[in-house]
Amino acid sequence: MEEVPAPNQHAASVFGVRIVIADPPAYTPYYDHDLASALAATGADVELVTSRFRFAAVPAPNGYRRNELFYPFSSRAFRRSRLRVPVKAVEHPLGMLRLARRPADVVHVQWLSSPQLDERLLKLRAPSVFTAHDLLPRRTASKLDLWRRLLARFDRVVVHSGHGRERLAELGIEAHVIPLPITTSNVERRDDGRTLLFAGVIRPYKGLPDALEVVRRIEHARLLVAGDPSEPVDARGDRVEWRLGYLPQSELDRALGEGTVALFPYRPELDQSASLMQALGAGVPAVCYDVGGIAEPVRRFGAGRVVPAGDLDALTDAARELLDDPQALRDAREGARSAREALTWAASAQAHLELYEELT
Repeated sequence: MEEVPAPNQHAASVFGVRIVIADPPAYTPYYDHDLASALAATGADVELVTSRFRFAAVPAPNGYRRNELFYPFSSRAFRRSRLRVPVKAVEHPLGMLRLARRPADVVHVQWLSSPQLDERLLKLRAPSVFTAHDLLPRRTASKLDLWRRLLARFDRVVVHSGHGRERLAELGIEAHVIPLPITTSNVERRDDGRTLLFAGVIRPYKGLPDALEVVRRIEHARLLVAGDPSEPVDARGDRVEWRLGYLPQSELDRALGEGTVALFPYRPELDQSASLMQALGAGVPAVCYDVGGIAEPVRRFGAGRVVPAGDLDALTDAARELLDDPQALRDAREGARSAREALTWAASAQAHLELYEELT
């Protein structure tokens, strides 16, 4: 889809700045949509430059324009195939050239598809911002010098947590904290008071084996696993229900409605979790390991329990407490509601606008 006109073609006269949001690989299409929509709601002129999302339909643009300039063939011809990567590599330079030519006063890059190539191909003409969603993406996390050079090329760098800011400071990069917002969802509450939820794309660092062990240790609990595995999983286990695959929003909402407590036994590989924010947005409290910045909203708002990273005994005890203690569960649910009232997309948009204004 090449050009989707925005409802307000004269928005630039309201804010005076043209914002291009760039997510070449479409890693976070729903985040991109929500940020672009929130910025457009302030009267900004916003264009999202991305590629086709290969796994599901994405929301229609709401006040902004979406241009799928990247990977016109590979994003359509392949889903998960080894052939996609070499074809994508051929298409990548053209996409970066198209990005450089977009008219903009600020370019906000969300992801870099190929850091090694982008060190040479990234030639933005406008002031630029980069959001380090994963701080240092897992495939190139060991290439610290590469990331120092790349991040230093942006005028501003955004992270989602104080932990992220401290981590990048170790690399000599100053970062600005804008918390990951929560999208509120009014799901139908159908939980039985004993369902632990493990939701989101299933990757090795997310600690599914720990979640399975927790439910094995808590006799009265059950585990609902809802998400698309990035690699084969052994879909077995007592008192475990598996809903595997890329779930439409209606099915994700159904899972959230059935979850009493969400588990996040993540390994220290990323800074923040969209799945955590979806759980809090549905009023589901969380029990998580203290890794990256994941613990920060849970601790700040009392929206569950935070335990030491990798401490399976503590993870089990915390989950058992929320399942067994009605008052503790009510308090944690109230914390989740407080989080979604504070961490709004409107607040995020305002923080981004203030950052952009420093550059224009």
